[in-house]
Amino acid sequence: MARVTVIGTGYLGLTHAVCMADLGHEVLAIDVDEEKMAKAAKGEVPFFEPGLEPLLRKNTESGRLRFTTSFAEVGSFGEVHFLCVGTPEGDGGQADLSFVHAAAGALAPHLESPCLIVGKSTVPVGTARQVLARLRAAAPAGDQVELAWNPEFLREGFAVQDSLAPDRIVLGVTSPRAEPLIRQVYAAPLEAGTPLLVMDLETAELVKVAANAFLATKISFINAMAEICEASGADVIPLAEALGYDPRIGRRFLSPGLGYGGGCLPKDVRGFRATAAELGVDSVVSLLAAVDAINIGRRDRVVELARDVAGGTLAGRRVAVLGVAFKPNSDDVRDSPSIAICDHLVAEGAIVSVHDPVAMPQAAKKRPVLTCAPSVSEAAQGADLVLHLTEWSDYQAIDPVALAQVVARPVIIDARCTLDAELWRRAGWSVHILGRPAVLSRRFCGFDHVDEEHGAGHRADAAGHRGEPAGHLGDVRGGVADQAGFGAGDPHVDHGRARLDHAGGQQAGPARGHHYDVRVLRVRGQILRSGVAQRHGGVLAAPGQHQAQGPADGDAAADDGDVGARDAHPVVAEQFDDAARRARQRARLAEDQLAEVGRVQPVRVLGRVHQVQHGVGVKPGGQR
Repeated sequence: MARVTVIGTGYLGLTHAVCMADLGHEVLAIDVDEEKMAKAAKGEVPFFEPGLEPLLRKNTESGRLRFTTSFAEVGSFGEVHFLCVGTPEGDGGQADLSFVHAAAGALAPHLESPCLIVGKSTVPVGTARQVLARLRAAAPAGDQVELAWNPEFLREGFAVQDSLAPDRIVLGVTSPRAEPLIRQVYAAPLEAGTPLLVMDLETAELVKVAANAFLATKISFINAMAEICEASGADVIPLAEALGYDPRIGRRFLSPGLGYGGGCLPKDVRGFRATAAELGVDSVVSLLAAVDAINIGRRDRVVELARDVAGGTLAGRRVAVLGVAFKPNSDDVRDSPSIAICDHLVAEGAIVSVHDPVAMPQAAKKRPVLTCAPSVSEAAQGADLVLHLTEWSDYQAIDPVALAQVVARPVIIDARCTLDAELWRRAGWSVHILGRPAVLSRRFCGFDHVDEEHGAGHRADAAGHRGEPAGHLGDVRGGVADQAGFGAGDPHVDHGRARLDHAGGQQAGPARGHHYDVRVLRVRGQILRSGVAQRHGGVLAAPGQHQAQGPADGDAAADDGDVGARDAHPVVAEQFDDAARRARQRARLAEDQLAEVGRVQPVRVLGRVHQVQHGVGVKPGGQR
């Protein structure tokens, strides 16, 4: 095991430090914020990330993970130093590298023996060599200081799994001495089959920004197609589904809706565009400018649609907003499409009330003018219009009949294309969906689950398979439910009414309220209890009404959870209950049903991916 230090304990740094310790290394993490270090030492995570806080407590209690504010201590302790500081968007869109250079400058005078500095921050191409030159010039060890670049590929909401079981490890090096140390640090995932891709520094720096630029381009492309569909009367959902069956295109990230947000994609797209401009590559500048403009335009389109359905003006209208985080399973409101839309609504005189399962404290800090409601029903009380802006699974469990009783006008805009439009319309709602015609055919009136950030594009034919499982893919995903507000023993929940009457479910677990989301190929049911019902204010789906989501193809099924986390980490494994075990049995039965499918489809059983192929059967696999 290696002696590892992590410089910077924001979202990336704290997650990396915890997971390095959980892989068995001795880890010392540093930050200049003493209060943040004190809280981390007590096992407190300052942001919402499923599964992270239990691992933090486990590894601080074991002594493998410690925190400090002393660079001298870090310099003398570490063999491998991970540079994990932020690179926020600066003026003109370029990345602000001040934290990177400050961290390297503070560490360098304390590097008295041979060591490896590993950059994980997202930086413009050419930054790594600048950092290396500064380190060697200031470090007593001089040329014995090695530098490598190892970009991160974390998805918010799944960062623990992505750290412990990455889909690839990219390493940029300047000499052969770095690779053996990195292989030692990442021994566990490498032994599990994760590929290690070794390259030069410049290429490694480009991998992260190029990947995010491509994903953003794919999202903006399908959203541009949604605009074409609106203009022509076509339907973007079956369009995306049909495109996704082409293996050259794939379904992942081909998810129409409100567009992307958060602290990575928007910043990286603009930063890459600025880099391309400095390099004189006008084609990339033009491409990424269009991608960014389409993405921002989706927010404007929602405001325009809201104004239209409100009668031409938003002044004095009560608007309920469901979801303020930029994506589900996160409390991150940075560059949140929902927050941007709320700003426009308020500017036009609307009275806005918002709800989010976990992100309301962050929203209140960022936008104190917004009214944060503790439940969906309270947010929607007397509303003239409801906007569905973040695709939390909680909102897909809402009973539209019950919600119609508290609003002033039953009008909803589904900007994420994930609600069951037919169900809502039968309950008397006027439903408006980006990129979809006002009247949907029976075949495509089931709701679509889309996760733009994680590339999951899920379809369910709710009309044809309501309550009839037709092939099961069990996907068990762990999360820290107490951070999300999951309670226990809510007396207002009708457990029988919200029973697991389809294949799979969501169920509060014991220790610290972990919950697991069990998904199936065509139909999804849920046990919605404890804090789920409390957050909704009793607005729950009745039996037979919330059936739901499955992947459009095999690509999408693998992306919501991650490989091997259950076996490697007891904190996850101990939470699985009878519902999960039943899901495993159902997944085994799925092999027979999936034999009709002519290509490989991933089946997820208790967090492990298997490949199911016609005529082959089930084989363990390490690819998500």
